Amino acid sequence: MGIFDDLNPLTPFAALNTPSGRRSWLAGLCTSIPRATDRNDLLDLIDNALLTSAPAGDTATLESLGTRYRGQVDKAGELHDRVNRVARKGLPEVWVGHTSVLASDAVAGAARAATRMSEAFQGGAKALHALADALGTAQTQDADGRALLRQAKERLGPRDSFFDVGRAIETAQEKAEEKAALEAGRSLATGGVELMHKGAVTADDAVRAATRDLNKWAAEARAGKMHSGQLSAVDRMMLADASGKDGAPDCNEILTAGELERSGRAMDQLSPADRARMDRLLADAKTPQEKAYLMKALAAGHGVDDIQTFDGKIHGKDPAWLQRHLTPIVTQVDSLRDEGTDPGNGANVNTAVQSFDGQKWMQGGDGRDNTCVASSTVTARALVDPVYALSLTGGPSGQEDDPTAFRNRLVAEQHRVHLEGHGGAHWNGMHAEGNNEVADKEISPETGSSYQTHFIQDPAARRNVLPEIEKAVADGKPVPIAVGGTDATGRYYGHALMVVGQQGDKLEIYNPYGTTTWVSEDDFVNGGMAKASNSWTPDAVEVHLPQD
Repeated sequence: MGIFDDLNPLTPFAALNTPSGRRSWLAGLCTSIPRATDRNDLLDLIDNALLTSAPAGDTATLESLGTRYRGQVDKAGELHDRVNRVARKGLPEVWVGHTSVLASDAVAGAARAATRMSEAFQGGAKALHALADALGTAQTQDADGRALLRQAKERLGPRDSFFDVGRAIETAQEKAEEKAALEAGRSLATGGVELMHKGAVTADDAVRAATRDLNKWAAEARAGKMHSGQLSAVDRMMLADASGKDGAPDCNEILTAGELERSGRAMDQLSPADRARMDRLLADAKTPQEKAYLMKALAAGHGVDDIQTFDGKIHGKDPAWLQRHLTPIVTQVDSLRDEGTDPGNGANVNTAVQSFDGQKWMQGGDGRDNTCVASSTVTARALVDPVYALSLTGGPSGQEDDPTAFRNRLVAEQHRVHLEGHGGAHWNGMHAEGNNEVADKEISPETGSSYQTHFIQDPAARRNVLPEIEKAVADGKPVPIAVGGTDATGRYYGHALMVVGQQGDKLEIYNPYGTTTWVSEDDFVNGGMAKASNSWTPDAVEVHLPQD
């Protein structure tokens, strides 16, 4: 193994000074340096290690920013208490804003928004302080490693010249001294590069964690995502606050951060006549959930004519009916609990069934079709487009509650998308090109982002795409992934999944066998995806990332 096993020798020098590039470069040297048997080769390897820059960043500045964020927590807490005092005094039953929100509901929403604000500041402060601490450790490890490498160079002495290498006669003592110098220099260099690599890993992991957490908390600043001048501050706050009746409220908001942005922009782009019609639909809605689904339809790209038809089908329905018909995936409060894995197939014990009236959102309706790509795509589109979801659950009238009819429509859509992606005969599998094609055709129009294929055959590649996956799902954009592996006989198996959520260092995975579960970042990077599928498909091998 050479120093370029993990990084191409033609890689631009700038790549060595990114957190991931430095980590990969030094990992290769951790293998090459202990194997060096020639002084000149060892000196070259040491110089290659010293080519990399130290982990960058000012820990004092990060600490200061974290302290400032933490200082805002108390202010947000005071605001929450003041808002609650207003709510307890008893407000008149008056309507507020274009979307007809009761004043008491608006105040309760404001209190929840203040709580989220406090949590976001607290989370941001924690992320920045953790980054500062880790960066300080990484910089110390790097400096100590460099010091050892310089000692190694001193111990080795100057490079052998052409005449030294070609020298025919060498005394036994000279040979012994050269061997001792080489062994001592190699030992020092090995310790040095290992310390530098530890520092690179510490810095890289810390940067990724901070990026993930700060993206999440930025997405949690939900009311601020909708910038439409056509809606009052109360309207925007209540729409951001609306969540499904079932499941954990913070994991089941109807409008994602990205949808809040898109719906706000769409409102501002409506003609005066269409804006007046949309305002009336929102004003006549009976619940915050109904209003939110109307705005979700706008975010998905539907015109006001379609939304008016959609409204006629959902108007006056209670929140439970709306969630059941319009949201295919519901995240339960206890879904993150670790209950271990099934020893028979390696899958998580704690999985949640996602169904409509008892019929799972499942490939082929019963799992027999090999249409995992098409099936996960259909469910993902239903997740971001409530008009499409209702066409599957409620039929043409939107009023049906028939699991058999739902299954027939679901399977027909899965087959349509399978053919669209040039899937195999007898509903048997689809290539990566087809996966990306159906994501672009079926999901992109609703999210506003096209998809791009990335092959992630090793841990470094998977680690590199994680921040983009987590940012996408924080914005409400599902991310298709493929997993694969071999069984005991060596036969290869592949399966398509969809990343639909993120909390901390965990990803929520939809399996088109009709379930969701959570896997850790470590599972995703290091071959633990059996937890979301089975032991035959442990490795994430392909991802289709939304491109803004």
